[in-house]
Amino acid sequence: MNIGQASRATGVSTKMIRYYESVGLIRPADRTDSNYRDFGERDVHELQFIRRARDLGFSVAEIGHLLSLWRDRDRPSREVKAIAQKHVADLDARIAEMKAMADALRTLAKCCAGDDRPDCPILVDLSTRESGALKSNVRVAR
Repeated sequence: MNIGQASRATGVSTKMIRYYESVGLIRPADRTDSNYRDFGERDVHELQFIRRARDLGFSVAEIGHLLSLWRDRDRPSREVKAIAQKHVADLDARIAEMKAMADALRTLAKCCAGDDRPDCPILVDLSTRESGALKSNVRVAR
Protein backbone atom coordinates (compact mmCIF):
# COMPACT_ATOMS: atom_id res chain seq x y z
CA MET A 1 0.00 0.00 0.00
CA ASN A 2 1.14 3.55 -0.63
CA ILE A 3 1.86 6.12 2.09
CA GLY A 4 -1.65 7.60 1.99
CA GLN A 5 -3.22 4.19 2.46
CA ALA A 6 -0.79 3.39 5.29
CA SER A 7 -1.67 6.70 6.89
CA ARG A 8 -5.39 5.99 6.75
CA ALA A 9 -4.89 2.43 8.04
CA THR A 10 -2.82 3.53 11.03
CA GLY A 11 -3.96 7.05 11.88
CA VAL A 12 -0.37 8.29 11.47
CA SER A 13 -0.05 11.27 9.15
CA THR A 14 2.03 10.95 6.00
CA LYS A 15 4.31 13.68 7.33
CA MET A 16 4.95 11.70 10.53
CA ILE A 17 5.51 8.48 8.57
CA ARG A 18 8.21 10.24 6.56
CA TYR A 19 9.67 11.67 9.77
CA TYR A 20 9.73 8.27 11.51
CA GLU A 21 11.48 6.85 8.48
CA SER A 22 14.02 9.71 8.38
CA VAL A 23 14.97 9.27 12.06
CA GLY A 24 15.19 5.50 11.74
CA LEU A 25 12.21 4.67 13.93
CA ILE A 26 10.83 2.57 11.11
CA ARG A 27 12.77 0.85 8.38
CA PRO A 28 12.71 2.53 4.98
CA ALA A 29 9.68 1.31 3.08
CA ASP A 30 10.11 -0.81 0.00
CA ARG A 31 9.79 1.17 -3.23
CA THR A 32 7.73 0.50 -6.32
CA ASP A 33 9.21 0.69 -9.80
CA SER A 34 8.03 4.30 -9.94
CA ASN A 35 9.82 4.98 -6.60
CA TYR A 36 6.68 5.30 -4.45
CA ARG A 37 6.83 3.93 -0.93
CA ASP A 38 5.21 0.51 -0.68
CA PHE A 39 4.18 -0.45 2.86
CA GLY A 40 3.55 -4.03 3.81
CA GLU A 41 1.69 -5.61 6.69
CA ARG A 42 4.76 -5.48 8.97
CA ASP A 43 5.17 -1.75 8.31
CA VAL A 44 1.52 -1.06 9.07
CA HIS A 45 1.73 -3.07 12.28
CA GLU A 46 4.80 -1.08 13.39
CA LEU A 47 3.06 2.20 12.58
CA GLN A 48 0.08 1.09 14.66
CA PHE A 49 2.49 0.26 17.50
CA ILE A 50 4.03 3.72 17.20
CA ARG A 51 0.62 5.40 17.12
CA ARG A 52 -0.49 3.61 20.29
CA ALA A 53 2.78 4.42 22.05
CA ARG A 54 2.45 8.10 21.05
CA ASP A 55 -1.13 8.10 22.33
CA LEU A 56 0.27 6.93 25.67
CA GLY A 57 2.76 9.81 25.66
CA PHE A 58 6.01 7.97 24.99
CA SER A 59 8.76 10.02 23.35
CA VAL A 60 10.24 9.07 19.99
CA ALA A 61 13.37 7.81 21.76
CA GLU A 62 11.31 5.69 24.14
CA ILE A 63 9.28 4.32 21.25
CA GLY A 64 12.48 3.41 19.43
CA HIS A 65 13.63 1.46 22.48
CA LEU A 66 10.23 -0.21 22.88
CA LEU A 67 10.18 -1.14 19.19
CA SER A 68 13.61 -2.74 19.46
CA LEU A 69 12.44 -4.73 22.48
CA TRP A 70 9.24 -5.72 20.69
CA ARG A 71 11.20 -6.95 17.70
CA ASP A 72 13.51 -8.99 19.97
CA ARG A 73 11.51 -12.09 20.85
CA ASP A 74 14.29 -13.31 23.21
CA ARG A 75 14.17 -10.28 25.51
CA PRO A 76 12.91 -10.47 29.07
CA SER A 77 9.81 -8.44 29.85
CA ARG A 78 11.41 -6.74 32.88
CA GLU A 79 13.02 -4.08 30.70
CA VAL A 80 9.71 -3.25 29.03
CA LYS A 81 8.03 -3.05 32.44
CA ALA A 82 10.78 -0.74 33.74
CA ILE A 83 10.26 1.62 30.80
CA ALA A 84 6.51 1.66 31.41
CA GLN A 85 6.95 2.25 35.15
CA LYS A 86 9.37 5.13 34.56
CA HIS A 87 6.91 6.65 32.10
CA VAL A 88 4.09 6.35 34.64
CA ALA A 89 6.26 8.10 37.24
CA ASP A 90 7.03 10.88 34.74
CA LEU A 91 3.32 11.25 33.93
CA ASP A 92 2.44 11.38 37.64
CA ALA A 93 5.02 14.14 38.15
CA ARG A 94 3.64 16.12 35.21
CA ILE A 95 0.10 15.69 36.52
CA ALA A 96 1.19 17.00 39.94
CA GLU A 97 2.85 20.02 38.28
CA MET A 98 -0.26 20.73 36.20
CA LYS A 99 -2.48 20.40 39.26
CA ALA A 100 -0.29 22.91 41.10
CA MET A 101 -0.56 25.30 38.13
CA ALA A 102 -4.34 24.93 38.04
CA ASP A 103 -4.55 25.51 41.80
CA ALA A 104 -2.40 28.65 41.53
CA LEU A 105 -4.50 30.01 38.66
CA ARG A 106 -7.71 29.16 40.48
CA THR A 107 -6.49 31.11 43.53
CA LEU A 108 -5.41 34.04 41.37
CA ALA A 109 -8.79 34.08 39.62
CA LYS A 110 -10.56 34.15 43.00
CA CYS A 111 -8.41 37.13 44.00
CA CYS A 112 -9.33 39.11 40.90
CA ALA A 113 -12.44 41.25 41.21
CA GLY A 114 -13.08 40.97 37.49
CA ASP A 115 -14.64 44.42 37.40
CA ASP A 116 -13.99 47.68 35.54
CA ARG A 117 -10.95 48.60 37.63
CA PRO A 118 -7.51 48.05 36.11
CA ASP A 119 -6.16 46.35 39.27
CA CYS A 120 -5.57 42.69 38.52
CA PRO A 121 -3.79 40.32 40.89
CA ILE A 122 -3.33 37.85 38.05
CA LEU A 123 -1.23 40.33 36.07
CA VAL A 124 0.63 41.40 39.22
CA ASP A 125 1.57 37.79 39.91
CA LEU A 126 2.63 37.16 36.30
CA SER A 127 4.78 40.30 36.30
CA THR A 128 6.83 39.31 39.36
CA ARG A 129 9.99 37.31 38.99
CA GLU A 130 9.37 35.14 42.02
CA SER A 131 6.65 32.54 42.11
CA GLY A 132 4.20 32.75 44.94
CA ALA A 133 3.87 36.52 44.68
CA LEU A 134 0.19 36.06 45.40
CA LYS A 135 0.92 35.38 49.06
CA SER A 136 2.88 38.56 49.67
CA ASN A 137 1.55 41.10 47.15
CA VAL A 138 -2.14 40.49 46.61
CA ARG A 139 -5.16 40.68 48.89
CA VAL A 140 -8.20 38.55 48.21
CA ALA A 141 -11.03 40.58 46.64
CA ARG A 142 -14.33 40.20 48.48
